[in-house]
Amino acid sequence: MKKLACIALAMTLCGGAAFADTKPAEDEAGKIKQTLSDWGCEGGTFEKETEASGMFEADDVKCKDGNQYDVKLDGSFKIISITRD
Repeated sequence: MKKLACIALAMTLCGGAAFADTKPAEDEAGKIKQTLSDWGCEGGTFEKETEASGMFEADDVKCKDGNQYDVKLDGSFKIISITRD
């Protein structure tokens, strides 16, 4: 019985990753674009994480150094992570 309860708990905790991201609102997308522009970057695909984190993602962003990046922004539209593709 304990083993079954542990499995159910693990599935519940891992199930949180199954949330689908949504498209940000127009004003949010504008703020993301402005932040990226301030860093010398443009383009990409924007997503708003549906978890309670309130974070945003910009995938396949092209920057002035000629490379492509995935960028994570917090709810205040400040960049918290940049990963080169």
